[in-house]
Amino acid sequence: MYQTIVFLPLAGAIIAGFFGRAIGARASAILTTTFVLISAVLSWVAFYQVGIGEQETRVELARWITSGEMQVSWALRIDTLTVVMFVVVNFISGLVHLYSIGYMAHDPYRPRFFAYLSLFTFAMLMLVSADNFLQMFFGWEGVGLMSYLLIGFWYHKPEANAAAIKAFVVNRVGDFGFALGIFAIFYIFGAIEFDTVFAAAPDQVGKTFTFLNWEFDVLTTICLLLFMGAMGKSAQFLLHTWLPDAMEGPTPVSALIHAATMVTAGVFMVARLSPLFEYSPTALGVVTFVGATTAFFAATVGLVQNDIKRVVAYSTCSQLGYMFVALGVGAYGVAIFHLFTHAFFKALLFLGSGSVIHALNDEQDMRRMGGIYKKLPLTWIVMLAGTLALTGFPLTAGYFSKDAIIEAAFAAHSGVSMYAFIMTAAAALLTAFYSWRLIFMTFHGQTRLSPDDLGHAHESPMVMLIPLFLLALGALVAGFVFKGVFIGEAQEAFWRGALFTLASNNIVADIHHVPSWVVAAPVVMMVSGFLVAWLFYLYIPKAPGNLADAFRPLYLFLLNKWYFDELYDWLFVRPAHRIGRILWKTGDGAIIDGLGPDGIAARVIDITARAVRLQSGYVYHYAFAMLIGVALLATYFMFAAGGIL
Repeated sequence: MYQTIVFLPLAGAIIAGFFGRAIGARASAILTTTFVLISAVLSWVAFYQVGIGEQETRVELARWITSGEMQVSWALRIDTLTVVMFVVVNFISGLVHLYSIGYMAHDPYRPRFFAYLSLFTFAMLMLVSADNFLQMFFGWEGVGLMSYLLIGFWYHKPEANAAAIKAFVVNRVGDFGFALGIFAIFYIFGAIEFDTVFAAAPDQVGKTFTFLNWEFDVLTTICLLLFMGAMGKSAQFLLHTWLPDAMEGPTPVSALIHAATMVTAGVFMVARLSPLFEYSPTALGVVTFVGATTAFFAATVGLVQNDIKRVVAYSTCSQLGYMFVALGVGAYGVAIFHLFTHAFFKALLFLGSGSVIHALNDEQDMRRMGGIYKKLPLTWIVMLAGTLALTGFPLTAGYFSKDAIIEAAFAAHSGVSMYAFIMTAAAALLTAFYSWRLIFMTFHGQTRLSPDDLGHAHESPMVMLIPLFLLALGALVAGFVFKGVFIGEAQEAFWRGALFTLASNNIVADIHHVPSWVVAAPVVMMVSGFLVAWLFYLYIPKAPGNLADAFRPLYLFLLNKWYFDELYDWLFVRPAHRIGRILWKTGDGAIIDGLGPDGIAARVIDITARAVRLQSGYVYHYAFAMLIGVALLATYFMFAAGGIL
């Protein structure tokens, strides 16, 4: 069954990719969708079987690499963490495939699109089922490649090509650190299999190595290098700049990347490697700090964005920060719980945004929307469900998972965790504001659409609405249904070692003993954010513009995303261009070409061309040249005999 779960999407990708033209676009879409949905059903079966007590399983597929001391098998590691990710990846991907049948109905390259979607799914499945670091790296780079191909799917758009390249390049920065971490693991442990490394990790506690006369802790260095990869894949602060630009791809791609595949890879990786991170408090502190900073930073930028997809994109960035806060304070199960619930409501918000864009002739600017809830009542209802879950409305999915992270940050009782508590609580307020801002600007108030566009606005077809209904159901009830197994009384029996914690780590139990005001804080923030958004965008609609004018520098600072793109352009892009131009004009043009093709080689060619002209083919020319030669020789001997020369 596990092989079927993993390889069915690959089979669909191969058939659609190589035989899509032969079987047709519609057949390609139906085939790939069916295969992924079958994998999704089997994933739920595996979730149930492993969750109720089936022991961890290792399915060896083949011997992969044998090179000296390195012996690597291609194997599937099946435990509760794996099956949770199977459910997230396959269920969301299956619904995205189904939604795409309607959304991409008129695209001429549908077979290629669905092949890429299925291959993306397969790469993520390989990542989450990996039994060793090299196999994880294979899936890691696989999702990176497929994100490049899908973000730039509409390659006729320069913006899409630029966004795809940006995502690829920024992720290479993080992946460089991830690769160094894997090299260090093999150097220190002599193996890259998870079980071998995890078993030997306690022996490395407190050990150091010397680099450039500096002493570094072994486990801390390894964990920070690995986390560098997570920062890139999961768009954490400093390596986040690629994520908003990824919106240039088709909306189903945005939903798949943000809800179930690429950006969750970093969260999964840190959770999987908890047997390493638990022994490095310094690395966990860095994870907490980066996550908290990301949660707050992305939420502030989301306040002023006008593209409906970019608002949801920055929301993803912020929610990923929440997950890393949970990981950093040792609440690994809480982080995976939020990853699980977030997949439902974030996919719902992206696909709901796609339904709006589809209905409004590809319009994405919320300033040109408004007053369309009567035209798209079903989309409006499901978007409300997603917004309630994202903002943490009581009893929705986000209420149980996101609020648990805020409580865990407080319960950790450390300096960095208190910083995380303040940042995540503030981000909860901002999240509620920008989420309801999106709803009010898009669906309510005075319409800003032209009469023609308003007249043509229509509800999406059922093939797009059915995934929205299923996701809305998950966004509303997934938290209540699964909180017991993820973070409740049954969590130890559920995880059974898939997530490792030291005996001193009681964070999940401590969550249930925080003060009542800490429990109430996220709800207060949620209500406050809603009220401010209602006041600004429904009751006093001129207030946002007046506030932006009054605080123009701050508004521009947030609108321009803290000027990180401009900063990186000044620090890295422009110097790289200057260096490239110097190497081109001076190194290649003046030196290499000057001495080579334009120098010595050119002179040889010139001399040869002139010499060739002497070969006229006329006998009298040659006789005349011989006479000149004889005259020159006679002259030479005459002067030499006379002692002149």
